[in-house]
Amino acid sequence: MEQVTADGIREWYRAHRRPVDAVLIAVLGVFAAFFGFSGIWGVFSVIPAGTSPWWTLATALPACVLVLTKQKAPWTSLVLATVLFAVDLFTTGGLGPFVVLLDVLWTVAFVARQRGRQRILIAMAVGVVVLFVIALLRTQTPAVAMLVAVQFGAFIGTDYWWAVAVSQAHELAELHRQRAEEAAAAADRDREEAVQREREAMARELHDVVAGHVLAMAIRAEAALSTPEDAVGDRAALQAVRDAGLDAHGALRSMIAVLRRGEGELSPTPRIADIDDLAEDARRAGLTVTLTSDDLGALPGAVEQAIVRVVREALANGIRHASGSDADVEIRRTVDGVRVRVETRGGSGPVPTAYSGGGWGLDMLAERIHALGGIFSAGPLAGGWLVEARLPGEAS
Repeated sequence: MEQVTADGIREWYRAHRRPVDAVLIAVLGVFAAFFGFSGIWGVFSVIPAGTSPWWTLATALPACVLVLTKQKAPWTSLVLATVLFAVDLFTTGGLGPFVVLLDVLWTVAFVARQRGRQRILIAMAVGVVVLFVIALLRTQTPAVAMLVAVQFGAFIGTDYWWAVAVSQAHELAELHRQRAEEAAAAADRDREEAVQREREAMARELHDVVAGHVLAMAIRAEAALSTPEDAVGDRAALQAVRDAGLDAHGALRSMIAVLRRGEGELSPTPRIADIDDLAEDARRAGLTVTLTSDDLGALPGAVEQAIVRVVREALANGIRHASGSDADVEIRRTVDGVRVRVETRGGSGPVPTAYSGGGWGLDMLAERIHALGGIFSAGPLAGGWLVEARLPGEAS
């Protein structure tokens, strides 16, 4: 209960700080006058000794008003506070104007920019020197003049240093807060990009492996159903459907394992050696495939995978859209890399099925090739379709 009350008082004070401070300084001035506290700067006073201490309120009370204006007009308040302090310094020598000067000086130093703070330092230095000179002229005692200057300089110097230190601490905290927010935003962007990359990787694997196998199953089954019964051909079609189903099942299990436990790879990494199997699968699916390949030697893994994916996608499209066509696959070593060319000619139109493709395969393939710094093209030519890719010898 006491903690709640203390917090409430603290919050109330923060909400009403300026008027409360002004009232407290005014009360301090009244108590100082009541107890006869005046003439603290007697060495500078130009009025007769024994003047009533109540005259100190003549500068103390107007100075309290500046506590209320220091936020809206800090520099004006500082100038007026300096003037009232100077009047009090050479007359009654009260305490209130000096307290107000320190309070307003703190606020101005806290909110000022670097140039403003430099001006304040110069003005403070000039003020200390002026007070030293005046005190020396009036007392003819260097020790007393030095003591007065040091005391005044210590008060205003500490006040200034405290304000600047607090202001810089606030600026540093704000800088750290901004950097933390920027780091958090960057981390969010990185997470979003990572998730997007994973989604794209999953989409590519689903298209390249699973969707291809499933579609091949549907096409072979539909083709067998659309032709007269043939024991040998139907059995071959069933075998192709079975093989494609087992391949799709294995790929799906691999993907599920990666998603559940983060283990393994999404699918076996394709290699140049797999192209012979791809050509054989295409032959079983009804294409007449002619494969010509140079000795490619050592290639970067990414380039090798891209070559295999170009051949696989081109043959898969031939199976889907030009059943029974002739497919010429050429893989040649060039001066600056590798050229892959797959041309399909003839064949019949696609067998009617419930399949409705989205046309993503070639788009994703083009993205792969371009990411490696290669060139990709796909489109019709006289009597057929051509898919061609030029890849650098080294991954970019």
